[in-house]
Amino acid sequence: MKEKIKKSDEQWRAELDPEVYRVTRERGTELAFTGRYWASKESGTYLCAACGEELFKSGDKYDSGSGWPSFSAPAGHAAIEEKLDKSHGMIRTEVACGRCDSHLGHVFSDGPPETGLRYCINSAALDFQERE
Repeated sequence: MKEKIKKSDEQWRAELDPEVYRVTRERGTELAFTGRYWASKESGTYLCAACGEELFKSGDKYDSGSGWPSFSAPAGHAAIEEKLDKSHGMIRTEVACGRCDSHLGHVFSDGPPETGLRYCINSAALDFQERE
């Protein structure tokens, strides 16, 4: 893992697209079935839209039926951090980028048998690097 990135809200706001800022820095979400990657089947690597850190591999992506990109595992142990989220009257586990602390989505325990996990991630929090 690379060194942690620390920036002010003003710096993030100046660098990021407004929707990427809303999702990653304000802990927002996008509507189901609207993100650019929810149905993608391309081979490659999903990166943090804020800092470019490698987060998920396409081989771990699957169709969960939820309307958001879903992954059974992160690209590496340090790629993501998990945090308790008690917002909106629910108790969930938030997933954030391990390098820049950007909000990515949430992880649930209803994933495929290999891990039993479903990393439900906002497309706006991701960039994609196609495998060559």
